[in-house]
Amino acid sequence: MIPRTRRTGRAVAYQVFYRLPLPVRRRLVRMAVPKYIVGAVTLLRDSEADGAGRLLLLRQPPGRGWTLPAGLLQRGENPAVGAARELYEETGVRLSPTRLTPAVPNAVVHAKGWVDVVFTAEVPASSTELTVDGAEVFEAAWHPLDDLPKLTWPTARLLAYYDIGPLAGQFPPPLPDTTP
Repeated sequence: MIPRTRRTGRAVAYQVFYRLPLPVRRRLVRMAVPKYIVGAVTLLRDSEADGAGRLLLLRQPPGRGWTLPAGLLQRGENPAVGAARELYEETGVRLSPTRLTPAVPNAVVHAKGWVDVVFTAEVPASSTELTVDGAEVFEAAWHPLDDLPKLTWPTARLLAYYDIGPLAGQFPPPLPDTTP
């Protein structure tokens, strides 16, 4: 005997939804589903560095701390392509997206509604020319992993996922203290 199912309001809604044309369904889903801002980040290491290694960091406006090469993805842009684009725009370092390796974890979901897709790469610092525009980026420099400069809070928190920086070993990284 086949069990008899009740036609609940939810079941009727799904039946109506799946009879709609695909473009209409997609538009309805986009309106109803939470949206995330997606950024691409590159952890660029110096392939010639001894010891703990060195990481490329940027000083950007307002200049209160150092950050990683990163930026928002364009609509429909492949994350590795976006990471390579942002790396070039901010530092002058041109790498093929195929030279970027997904970090582990590759995506970090932040509580405030954005996602960072993180990649790693290595280049020889001695032969890699860094070029900054002085507007979006004030300075780009290689820093020893065991002696990083003051980082912005989001950068320190992101690096903690990779056991780097002042919050290393604290996983998941702590949220900022917002008490007065």
